[in-house]
Amino acid sequence: MKVLEEVSKLRNKKINKIEKLKEEQKALDFWNDFETICSGKYEDLTEVHGKHLLKCFGIYDKGSSDSFTIRIRIPLGQLTQEQASKFSQVAYKYGKSTIDLTTRSQMEFRHLNLHELPIVLKELESVGITTFQTAGDNFRGVITSPFDGYSKTSLITCEDLIQDIHDVFLKNEEYIGTLPRKFNTGILGDTVNDCNIFGQDCAFVLASKDNELGFNLYLGGKVGVQARPLNLFISPNQVKLTFKTIVDLFKKYGFRDNRNKNRITYFLDEIGMEEFEQAIIETSALPLKTAGELLVKDEYKIDKSATIKLKDNKTAVYFPIPSGIFNSKDLHCVTKLMDETNSILRLTNEQSFFLIAQDEFVQRIKEFQIFKKYDSYHNVYFNNQIACAGINECSFGVIANKSDAINMAIYLNQYVPIENAKIRMYWSACPKGCGVQ
Repeated sequence: MKVLEEVSKLRNKKINKIEKLKEEQKALDFWNDFETICSGKYEDLTEVHGKHLLKCFGIYDKGSSDSFTIRIRIPLGQLTQEQASKFSQVAYKYGKSTIDLTTRSQMEFRHLNLHELPIVLKELESVGITTFQTAGDNFRGVITSPFDGYSKTSLITCEDLIQDIHDVFLKNEEYIGTLPRKFNTGILGDTVNDCNIFGQDCAFVLASKDNELGFNLYLGGKVGVQARPLNLFISPNQVKLTFKTIVDLFKKYGFRDNRNKNRITYFLDEIGMEEFEQAIIETSALPLKTAGELLVKDEYKIDKSATIKLKDNKTAVYFPIPSGIFNSKDLHCVTKLMDETNSILRLTNEQSFFLIAQDEFVQRIKEFQIFKKYDSYHNVYFNNQIACAGINECSFGVIANKSDAINMAIYLNQYVPIENAKIRMYWSACPKGCGVQ
């Protein structure tokens, strides 16, 4: 622990501008005044509102009173028919019908008006969906397999464990906007890596130790950087306290000087993995074992049938959504399909989704026009495609990006047709590389 303290003290002699803004007002105090603030003039929003406080509740100020973006938190990337129907209504009524699917198996609504933000958030909360802590220096959506609990290779169902992780920080004043930087978490109980599990700040990855299933722990992943293994095996009942220990150490000792180098990976570079590992053991007081045998060894591939067979007579039917560009009308069509086939929707980290249904409904799903529309995009260049927001929606973007990615995929499929292969096509519109996994 001494090393953590010394390194933190050395690096935090000066703090960055955002850290200074955090001292102006507590996030929950802002939230208590949220409706009053939104009823005022756009011009009255201050720098701390736009750069910190709004982000604590998933809201991005895009530069005008009718251009706000909301990022929502969808556990497991799973939507019920009721939730999907509500999202369709919200996007149509308040967001010019625009829906973006994201790389964390989540959704974003755009083109929202300042005065309507409180109404939109209440509409989402009415179906059990929150926007808390989805942007800024907070915890992004916790990723897992889109087939968690359904896949034949899903050895640990992670739904309850994700709830345990949420119980640590979600709507907890201690953690709202208080981290040194954003924090990405993933937990995978499947032998197939279908969620970029090693690209997370904190990753619990399926493993076995002494005939027990659990997780090996990886830390320090980010865009273009793979997380590094610690020599620790985490049992399912140890996940919650281990996660809390990690984020508490990061919160207490992490760097708050240069925002470009404040992610946990840079902290680990300075103190060393073994030192942080020992800090976890000492702080948690858990009887943690050394790392076990890693069981995540495969990747899934979508074939021409657009389906993946699951256990218990269920099948996942794939809907490739080019560059994640979706809309309220099509989501409404999907909700009707879900209702008729008693299916659930699971978003992927590659800006698309699956409908999971009993085998008897698969053919019925494929008969719907909405499936046929998106199945027309079914080719190896769309199946594993990602494209970040681009110049139209992001201040850092320098190219259109999403349309570029779509046009290239169509072109390649026409002139370089390939079958039975997996090709990743990830597009980033600026040097930040948000479209790279």
